[in-house]
Amino acid sequence: MLPSSRPTIIAGVVAIAAFLGLAWYVVASKSTTGPGGGAGGPPAGAAAGGQRPQGGPPQGGGGAPTAGARRPEGGGAPGAGGARPGNGGAGRPGGAGGPGGGPPQVVVVTTTLKESSFADAVEALGTAKANESVNITAKTANRIVSIRFTEGQQVRKGDVLLELDGVEASADLAVAEAALADTRSQYKRSTELFATKALSQAQMDQIQSTLRQNEARVSAAQGRMNETIIRAPFSGRVGLRNVSVGSYVTPAAVITTLDDTSVIKLDFSVPETYLTMLANGLEIEATSTAYPGVQFSGKVASIDSRIDPVSRSVIVRGNIDNRDSRLKPGMFMTVRLLRAEDRALTLPEQALVPEADRQFVFVVRDGEVKKTEITVGRRRPGEVEVLKGLKGGDVVVTEGTQKLVDGTKVRLEGEEPQAAGPAGAGRQRPEARS
Repeated sequence: MLPSSRPTIIAGVVAIAAFLGLAWYVVASKSTTGPGGGAGGPPAGAAAGGQRPQGGPPQGGGGAPTAGARRPEGGGAPGAGGARPGNGGAGRPGGAGGPGGGPPQVVVVTTTLKESSFADAVEALGTAKANESVNITAKTANRIVSIRFTEGQQVRKGDVLLELDGVEASADLAVAEAALADTRSQYKRSTELFATKALSQAQMDQIQSTLRQNEARVSAAQGRMNETIIRAPFSGRVGLRNVSVGSYVTPAAVITTLDDTSVIKLDFSVPETYLTMLANGLEIEATSTAYPGVQFSGKVASIDSRIDPVSRSVIVRGNIDNRDSRLKPGMFMTVRLLRAEDRALTLPEQALVPEADRQFVFVVRDGEVKKTEITVGRRRPGEVEVLKGLKGGDVVVTEGTQKLVDGTKVRLEGEEPQAAGPAGAGRQRPEARS
């Protein structure tokens, strides 16, 4: 290296050292200044406890020494962006606490348990049937000669509905009656001859047999004659007719229908689990979409003797008075089966907190909730029966259970929160720094 270039190199090294010292000073100054100009945490290399860092720029740097963080009086080490307060020392104030310095109270809605009337009710779907119903048909194939009813007419038992061709049946009856009259005349004369021993016992027996045969023939002919007249088997309302005068009908052809709807039979299925509560005479309430808001009352008339092995249910039949003829056979109805009312502790269903197959509720005592397991029984829309775990007068949370755990402090909706605790329990006032 040439002696003439040595001063230039030294000057360059000094300039670089001065630049690095200035950069160190700037970085150190920024790291010791917190938000808002407060004292920050110690820079890298500073002694623990917030002591003033020693040293300055590197040898030959010529820069100003870095500013250290000031330790607050009577407190701990300063944190980043602010000083942590100690006993009586200045620093960032503590966080806000709940009333009295504890956790905040949860606002809930409650209800007080008490006994009320509770009636078992089973809902089912049923189909309406007429008290008596029949398809009117002919016993023999024949031609219709007269129709004696109008569609939808109310008829009485024994009223003539229609007549079939009876010419042949009438002729057969006349022949049978003539033969019977002749036989009766012979029998009368034979009786007189038999008394004088003019006829043997065998001849007399033969005449008696012929008389009985002719009487039977007359009865048969009279029956065939009666079959040409179709009558109403019971009182009821006639349906639509499917034939006309002159139609040739067979026993399989339905001429019309006849229904007695003064009483409607309502058949519905009930699960076997409710078998013990079923009994004749239980009240039922039925509704139909055809009559919104209208309830039809009735009673259980009979219970099937068998349980369906597929559905595990039993068919129950109820009777509903229908003298106003509003209900029609075949209507789809919703049925509620009511059992005699009794007294029971009831609880709103929304208060239950299910866990697996167990049921819990939150009971309010002295401003806190206690998670309590209960046993529930019968149910009805919106309510359950409490069998075990609670007693009358207990206050139970119905709204807000999702925010509660055992021991949570609560206050009722609309109540004022409790007053704040003594000073020092909540937010502290920082002391002035020297």
